[in-house]
Amino acid sequence: MRTTTVEIQEAAEHLRDLLTLIQQGSEVIIMEEGIPRARLTAMSSQPRIPGLHPNAITTTADFDAPLPDDFWLGAT
Repeated sequence: MRTTTVEIQEAAEHLRDLLTLIQQGSEVIIMEEGIPRARLTAMSSQPRIPGLHPNAITTTADFDAPLPDDFWLGAT
C-alpha cells in the first residue's frame, strides 16, 4: 500500500484528488505542522453479516442495573 502525506491545508484544497488516490489503494496521512493527525483509507465494501459470531458477547443479568454512587463520585 502506498502512503501519501499532506498538510491539512493541502488536503482541504485537493480532497477530490486524495479520494481518487484512496480509491486506487493508497492511504493518506493528514499532517498539521508536521504532526500526523488523521489517516484516510478506503472503506470496506463488504456487507456486514448479522449472526456471524453467535454468543461472542454475553451480558450478566444485572447489565442494566444502576451503577453505585461510588462509581459516579470517583471513589475507589
